[in-house]
Amino acid sequence: MGSLGLPELVLIVLILILIFGANRLPDIGRGIGRGIRNFRDAAKEGRDETQP
Repeated sequence: MGSLGLPELVLIVLILILIFGANRLPDIGRGIGRGIRNFRDAAKEGRDETQP
């Protein structure tokens, strides 16, 4: 499997716009960003608790 290039990423973004609509994409991106931030915070807390 090759890596994703610019044409593939553009195609993925166009498909997402068709499926969700341009107005919903910022909300989806914001939700994904919050989820990643929460996951990092939880992983950091777990790592801090396991260290003596």
